[in-house]
Amino acid sequence: MPKRRVGRAGDELRPVRITPNYNRYAEGSCLMEMGETKVICTASVEDRVPLFLRNTNRGWVTAEYSMLPRATDQRTARESSKGGPSGRTQEIQRLIGRSLRAVAAMNKLGERTITVDCDVIQADGGTRTAAVTGGFVALALALKRLQDEGKLSVLPLSDHVAAVSVGIVGGNVLLDLEYAEDSKADVDMNIVKTGAGLFVEVQGTAESGPFSKEQMAAMMELAGAGIDKLVAAQADVFDAAGIRIGLAGLMRKG
Repeated sequence: MPKRRVGRAGDELRPVRITPNYNRYAEGSCLMEMGETKVICTASVEDRVPLFLRNTNRGWVTAEYSMLPRATDQRTARESSKGGPSGRTQEIQRLIGRSLRAVAAMNKLGERTITVDCDVIQADGGTRTAAVTGGFVALALALKRLQDEGKLSVLPLSDHVAAVSVGIVGGNVLLDLEYAEDSKADVDMNIVKTGAGLFVEVQGTAESGPFSKEQMAAMMELAGAGIDKLVAAQADVFDAAGIRIGLAGLMRKG
């Protein structure tokens, strides 16, 4: 594996830090940091559901995503000033929502909507994957609060979910691309998996040329190992909060 910036190995995640309860007012929140990428994730609970779920005793989990104007090296205009979210933003919001719903038991949530807002305050690649990983932490903390308040009899989560980027840069398969790598990648992929190792979503693009089955397998293997470590980081937060989800214990290092 080649050495990367600050001596990081090709199969190594950037430093991961999850700070829970980062927002004073949200039912669940965290600051998700992967290297220099930083995302504030908040989960807000409302006692209502979309029209298609009314009177079904089922809940809903959805997500929104945004990036601050100076999250990058040059200022970008707020999307509100341009008439609404871009296609990229809408795609990322849907990815986050699908990922969270994959492990949430809607039939045990009651007629509530939980909106997970993921706001990028600093971007250095992998913002969508950091949003999925941190968004799940915010969601779990919000659900634990509802359970502690007696509003839920069980924690309606079947497993962890986390995401990571992987790609091919200069012929090398690399885990967790930062922006300098992502911007020149031959192949760029985002992988979402559960703690049990089941796939939720695979987004992959050959930027400069096609890639082989063997390269695909190598990227999948790296992504799986990276997601195991992210699940372990989530589990560390949940241990302190008294949360037990799915296979968290099995995913812990050591």
